[in-house]
Amino acid sequence: MPIPDYQTIMLPLLRFASDGAEHSLRDAIETLADNFNLSNVERRALLPSGQQEVFSNRVGWARTYMKKAGLLCTTRRGFFQITQRGQNALLQNPERIDGRFLEQYPEFQEFRALRKQPATNGNLDKEEQTQTPEEALEHAYLNLRANLAADLLAQIKQSPPVFFERLVVELLVKMGYGGSRKDAGQAIGKSGDGGIDGIIKEDRLGLDIIYIQAKRWDNTVSRPEIQKFAGALQGLRARKGIFITTSDFSREAQEYASNIDNKIVLINGEQLAQMLIDHNTGVATVTNYEIKRIDLDYFTEQ
Repeated sequence: MPIPDYQTIMLPLLRFASDGAEHSLRDAIETLADNFNLSNVERRALLPSGQQEVFSNRVGWARTYMKKAGLLCTTRRGFFQITQRGQNALLQNPERIDGRFLEQYPEFQEFRALRKQPATNGNLDKEEQTQTPEEALEHAYLNLRANLAADLLAQIKQSPPVFFERLVVELLVKMGYGGSRKDAGQAIGKSGDGGIDGIIKEDRLGLDIIYIQAKRWDNTVSRPEIQKFAGALQGLRARKGIFITTSDFSREAQEYASNIDNKIVLINGEQLAQMLIDHNTGVATVTNYEIKRIDLDYFTEQ
């Protein structure tokens, strides 16, 4: 089954704590994962940031929301317990506990007011019903990043071919390859280059050279283009090459590149845009946001 959203988790989590004992969040996560019959892949699935498991994050927020409503309480770091209000809530035999259910408690209403997301006629926003705050933030970030990648690629396609060739060389330098822009640029724009648009040292000692082919195309790159590039590498007794395009590669081109002796890495337009963003090439930072949490160690110091 798909990983349940955090509101779907609330009632099972409260039932898990219904014995009145102190429970660790980790035990709750493992027990609920079993109850929801999650596969190992689903249990280990990560948020887009790669910093936390999706299911663990959702169980944590289910606990947080019920704590704000007074159904659960923290006993010590990483542990929680059901309250009398939580027991009373279970006595109502609810079919589901979610944000609408929690609206009956003044403490939860105050919590939502602090978050500046007041309920309208008791209705919660659709996304809030399924996403934790971290998921909503990361979803928004990924949307912004996807839009930036599309705009970046469109801008590259409007630029002269020579600019594109220099751009990919600069990107590789920023990725940590050992040559300089000046060294790599010596091979750019030369006639009779045999299909080579740039060269870059694999390391700072120059023990190996990587040759670059850069195609600012809209059409899909087919197998013959990769064969030509492979032939140019052989003519230079080169073993490694990078073929970068603003479009994409056909399946036959990808299969050919993976089966030949020379190592040719294929980078399509989407991958190129993401790399440019990751390595701050052709983009500028507008705003940074920091996500912070309470430092419980600070408050437990004697």
